[in-house]
Amino acid sequence: MTTDLAVIAFARNPDPEARERILALVQDAGAEVERFSTVRVTGPGSAGPDSEVPGYNAFTALVHGSEATALLAALRPDPLTQMLPGVDVNVVPTTLFDPGRKKLLIMDVDSTLIQQEVVEMLAAHAGREAEVAAVTEAAMRGELDFAQSLHARVETLAGLPASVVDEVRAAVRLSPGADVLVRAFLREGHAVAAVSGGFLGVLTPLAEQLRLTRHTANTLEVVDGRLTGRVLGEVVDRTVKERCLRTWAEELGVAPEDVIAVGDGANDIDMLTAAGLGVAYNAKPALRAAADAQLNLPNLDAVRFFADL
Repeated sequence: MTTDLAVIAFARNPDPEARERILALVQDAGAEVERFSTVRVTGPGSAGPDSEVPGYNAFTALVHGSEATALLAALRPDPLTQMLPGVDVNVVPTTLFDPGRKKLLIMDVDSTLIQQEVVEMLAAHAGREAEVAAVTEAAMRGELDFAQSLHARVETLAGLPASVVDEVRAAVRLSPGADVLVRAFLREGHAVAAVSGGFLGVLTPLAEQLRLTRHTANTLEVVDGRLTGRVLGEVVDRTVKERCLRTWAEELGVAPEDVIAVGDGANDIDMLTAAGLGVAYNAKPALRAAADAQLNLPNLDAVRFFADL
């Protein structure tokens, strides 16, 4: 059975031979290339006016003659290794290119939509950043239960004035290209959501700034103007993230195959596997092994190429 597919590759550094090498790789895999295009993305439009993050090349080939799983296995046999050094090669269904189909882009927040880990920034105010960072790293690798690790990290915040949340929010920085990506989806009538194992006190102002369609995160308990070291209600873990994806897609009238999910850690695995396309963004090995597509370059706006935006 022949399936219409798009091979989308990203190279961080300019490489005059990258186009030919990618084309040869696709043809050697037995796929017939219908159209091949190259876009160089650089400058303030992709990384922000004050950023020194380099641009990237995006390569898109429309192909026939191969099943998605077989073609991906040929182009990326090991999800943790690039066949072409410095180049991420991905295979996506061309249905995501259909402008008539409404799409939902749903993203993790810490180290995905934003550059930082908020709980570590909060812990810095308590002088325990290194301790909390080690727990965060283990949780993102999938070595610890996320809910238990979150409770342990939040306990270190007990006694801090609630105002530290506002201070951290002011220090948070979007990932390069995040605003470009969000605007591109919203401009075309699609929905954009953020679901975070972090905290609403930081995410809600950010969601309002970006005009996100949906968002959710954890709530820090505050008593007498100070953090208690506890989280209120259900922790937003991998199960909750997946549930949010399914619920929001149904509410917004988006078919499951038209959902693009982006994350960086093990807490995002269920969400990415439930999406029509799961994208690992500068991710931990556990997520890269489970994701449909990968971006290992510091420009989140590259995600828009998966929807031909």
